[in-house]
Amino acid sequence: MSDVSLHVKRGEVLGLIGPNGAGKTSLFEVLSGRYHPQQGSVFLDELRLDRLDIFRRARLGVARTYQSPVVPNALTIGQTLRAARKAYAPMMSAHDAEWAARLVRLETSWDRTAGSLDTFDRRKLLLACLMMRRPRVLLMDEPASGLINTEIAELDLLLRKFADEYHLAIILIEHRLELLGAIADRVYVLDLGAMIAEGVPEDVFRDDRVQAAYFGGVA
Repeated sequence: MSDVSLHVKRGEVLGLIGPNGAGKTSLFEVLSGRYHPQQGSVFLDELRLDRLDIFRRARLGVARTYQSPVVPNALTIGQTLRAARKAYAPMMSAHDAEWAARLVRLETSWDRTAGSLDTFDRRKLLLACLMMRRPRVLLMDEPASGLINTEIAELDLLLRKFADEYHLAIILIEHRLELLGAIADRVYVLDLGAMIAEGVPEDVFRDDRVQAAYFGGVA
């Protein structure tokens, strides 16, 4: 990647799109701390993060989900939430876990094993583990992958709730443009490791450079 610069504010949903190999996931790796950039900086408010590891960034409020919702298959939902709330100080209470489960509408028995959940409930469980810590930034890599239309609609509402009511800054990698058009305040477009467009979704999707890079030139 070169000369890639973006920012997201509290309460904003920022979409990130681009063709395969554009550098979207690599950018997430840099923001979350799995990769360290050779140049450039990452800031959370006024705090510089690019010299901090992934664990310290998580403690400071940088949360991330992955395209595949991997959960601890052998643990129950209750055990998974307990592990998340006791993972590091300050430890969360059982009330915090209950609040987070209600927030994401995880409506199933906590005695169920996490491995028995369907894709959407796995995503909800992982979101509950993150949201109980009240993160400041949420990086989401294709959260609609594997979901049906009704589940995507519910996901839309959840993400807007996170942004509007809890003032969470969300950066969302997504190929479903209808999802971004519905919930994203702004969209950035990456192509071959460079940022080629930025703006409100309806304008960006009509941009000639985006049409050429992302849609094969078809309007």
